[in-house]
Formats: sequence, structure tokens, C-alpha cells
Amino acid sequence: MDPILLTDKESSGAFWPVDGDSSLIFLGTGCSSAVPNARCLLQPSSPPCEVCMKSLSLPPEKNKNYRCNTSLLIDYCHGNRERSYILIDVGKTFREQVLRWFTYHQIPRVDSVILTHEHADAVLGLDDIRTVQPYSPTNDIEPTPVYLTQFAMESVAIKFPYLVNKNFKEGQEIRRVSQLDWRIIEGNSETPFASSGLQFIPLPVMHGEDYVCLGFLFGKRSRVAYISDVSRFPMSTEYVISKSGAGQLDLLILDTLYKNKPHNTHLCFPQTLDAVKRISPKRALLIGMTHEFDHDRDNKILAEWSEREGIWVQLAHDGLKISIDL
Repeated sequence: MDPILLTDKESSGAFWPVDGDSSLIFLGTGCSSAVPNARCLLQPSSPPCEVCMKSLSLPPEKNKNYRCNTSLLIDYCHGNRERSYILIDVGKTFREQVLRWFTYHQIPRVDSVILTHEHADAVLGLDDIRTVQPYSPTNDIEPTPVYLTQFAMESVAIKFPYLVNKNFKEGQEIRRVSQLDWRIIEGNSETPFASSGLQFIPLPVMHGEDYVCLGFLFGKRSRVAYISDVSRFPMSTEYVISKSGAGQLDLLILDTLYKNKPHNTHLCFPQTLDAVKRISPKRALLIGMTHEFDHDRDNKILAEWSEREGIWVQLAHDGLKISIDL
């Protein structure tokens, strides 16, 4: 199989520089319900949903319309050539992502996890972290650090009490579960933290007007911002990542849910492109798409937009791997 690397000319005609020993692997680029949308298969329209039908017609390595929950794996190469694997979000489709992309890209483990928020599409795969940990029937392994806010921690403790509470009652059996080391972070850009040797700056954004989600800024030699769930940028956050503020991003990875209609908790295509213009990164990759987006067709539209606006923008896809100097 040919590897899915963004190292040649895409439909935009733009070239992604491949220098750098680290890489970003897009484990998932879809919305919470993923693509194909199960409703399109159980209650098909007439004619059937074209994107959902396409998403079932090809094997994973050739299928850019099959989308799991948004998740990014950072393959970080330290100065001493050692590697760390940092996972941002572990949603409902994590096991499927392991089967599809950990095996494909030969990812042996996860060294640390960072959570953007505590919704199902970001945390419900925590139980399956054990599949990428060493095997021990008695849980005698080093726990994987998980970085999250106190608010997210309280929610996760309710969803997964057996992953959080390690105080066994008398006579209680030891059961093999994910071994996790919970580490609380502050949800503001003034308090960075390090995960597996790589520094991250939290980027608080609105995910609906009643909820704050985190994006993350990382990388010294290349500045990357990952923002998966956002409906509005606070001015302080936009300043940190904008060309007219703290400095131009090399890569912006940004949410776009629907093609045309608006949504109360996510940016949609027109709003996403407006945000890209304001932030003005060197390049942008879009994630979080529903079945309204056809990968090849909409990337041609984005290629025209990129030519007109002078900012390279494309839809990402599951399995996409890009080399980058962090």
C-alpha cells in the first residue's frame, strides 16, 4: 500500500515541505457522529447520501471520506532522537483508529494523552488506552499521563470511576483496565505545560456560549495550533495565534462542521474560512467535518479559495501524516 503522506502536490497544487523528524498523524477528522452517518445507512434518502456511500466503497488507506472522531497523534522526535507519541483526544472511535492507523503507521504505544474537553467524542475511548499499553494482568505498569482541566476531571470521574478511583475495597478483585495518571492543567494561555517533553499552551475557546473547550498551541521551530471544537474565539486566544497578534502560525488545524448551515457550538465552513483569514496562518487544515463534505470536490473549492486569498487551506483526512519540524 502506498503511504498516505501529504508530501506531494495536492489538488491545490501546493507543496507541503517534508523537512522535520517529527510528524502529525490525523487519526480522525470527523464530527461526533462520524462518517458515514449511521442514519444515512439505516434510513437512506432518495437518492442515497453520496458521501456516506463513498465512505464505504474503498479501503481505509484510499478512503478520504471515512471520518472517525477528531483526534491527532503527535509523533515527537526529541533532540536525542528518542520518540514520544502524544495523543490529543481519545473519543468513541479510538479502538477503530488504533486498528486502522496505529497499525498502518506502525505506532507502538501512546506516551501521554491530552484532552480538549470531556464530551463523548473526546473521552469515551479512555478505556481502550490499555490496548496501547504494556500487558499486565495485575496492572503492574507505568500509568500513562493524561492532561485535562479540573472540570473535565470531575466529569471523567463520573463516566469512568474505575479508571480514577484506585482505592480497592477489601475483597475487591483486581481487573485489567487502563492505567492512567491524571494531571490537572489550567485552561488559560498564560499557563503552559509539558507533555512527553513537548510544551503546550492551552487555548480556551467557546464551544457554544455556555461552554469553554481547549485548543492547544505547540512547537518551537514550527508553531502549530490545534482547535477541534469551537464556535467563537475570545479575543485573548485569537491574539495568541494570529499573525497580527503574537505571531504567524505555520499550521492551523481548525474545526468546520457543516458546509452551509450554521451551528450553535461549532464553526461551519463560511465562519471557518473567515477565521482563517483573520488568523492568517501560513497553512490550514480543516477537521470535524460531517457527511456534507466530499473530500476531493471540496478541496478543489478550497484550492480556488487559497489561490484567491493567498492562504493554503485544505480538508484533512483520516490517516493523513505530515512531517514537521517541532
